[in-house]
Amino acid sequence: MSITKIAIASDHAGFELKQAVVKHLGAENVLDLGTNTLDSVDYPDFGYAVAKALEEGKIEQGIVICGSGIGISIAANRNPAVRAALCMNTEMAKLARQHNDANVLALGARLVDVKEALDIVNVFFKTEFEGGRHARRVEKLTSCC
Repeated sequence: MSITKIAIASDHAGFELKQAVVKHLGAENVLDLGTNTLDSVDYPDFGYAVAKALEEGKIEQGIVICGSGIGISIAANRNPAVRAALCMNTEMAKLARQHNDANVLALGARLVDVKEALDIVNVFFKTEFEGGRHARRVEKLTSCC
């Protein structure tokens, strides 16, 4: 799997899964934006950190992880540069990339096991955006509001 450098961040609930993903991808491919402990933290801070790195062009794609994946994906999606998709299985990951050109993968550490999460990561980063009819829709997402 060939990937460009990505940013990854999690809250305390996603910390252990984040560590497994970093190991899987190789630390040299990852900009780890925290958290770095199991101590309680606020997930928006970490969703915003990945979004800012993407907005500033430091990375092209990212991963955000919290207990459910919901809160941190909402936080990341507040930035117009982000199209974060919460994926619970590989089919969702494939469609998020093919149809929505998702640039941030959100995972719920309490809802997917490590093996499934790594499979989701693999599919997300190897799948290309299809363009075509989907490009018009993605453009509407980026130009909205």
